Amino acid sequence: MSTPRKIGTMNESSLHRKLKFQYTGKGGKTEVAAGEYIADGRRKDGEYIEVQTGSFAPLKDKVKELAALSGVRIIHPVAVNKIIEVYKPGKPYGDLLYRRRSPLKGSRWNIFDALLSAPLLPLISGLTIEIILVDILEKRIKDGKGSWRRKGISLYDKELAACHDSILFKKPADYFRFIPFKKKEEFTSSLLAEREEINTDTARKALYVLTKMKIVKRKGKKRNAWVYVRS
Repeated sequence: MSTPRKIGTMNESSLHRKLKFQYTGKGGKTEVAAGEYIADGRRKDGEYIEVQTGSFAPLKDKVKELAALSGVRIIHPVAVNKIIEVYKPGKPYGDLLYRRRSPLKGSRWNIFDALLSAPLLPLISGLTIEIILVDILEKRIKDGKGSWRRKGISLYDKELAACHDSILFKKPADYFRFIPFKKKEEFTSSLLAEREEINTDTARKALYVLTKMKIVKRKGKKRNAWVYVRS
């Protein structure tokens, strides 16, 4: 009998841990063996829970197995507001140096960042994806050990500050909500971006994933832009 593949919880953020217990619920269990894997949790009704803050690519094989066993729900938090606190080094951290609000604001469209490397994931039968729109408190330490992008400041933890809303995707047809056009109505990524008030890069990512899912299809090109219609 093979040993379940376990992802360690040592570096698990407070955000991940909070959502894991919250969605596993009363009567459920966390860190549950499921075939070759360890699921974040399993609800009382048998549904497995996976909390994923980043790309869904690492979950592709795991989700297939969990969905086949008893159904699985991916909980994907998206920060609509983020507060960043930077501390001096200490144990675990020292005095607060400063606090600021991040100018970046997430939305339901961030789901396509997660799906970009796993565009066929939503086609798996028995999978539910739930986007949680949240406020996050991110704690950082000015210790000179972080990435150059953060100028040496290390990310210490992420905490859940508030939950605003959730959006469920239980079947591929649920993704039609991202296409605000009628059947046979032609559109481009630029037109989608304009209609939904998102940037063109986000629209392109969304249409790449939705094309792979056969929610939309390419009809041809107009000048240098792909033209799409609902499938």
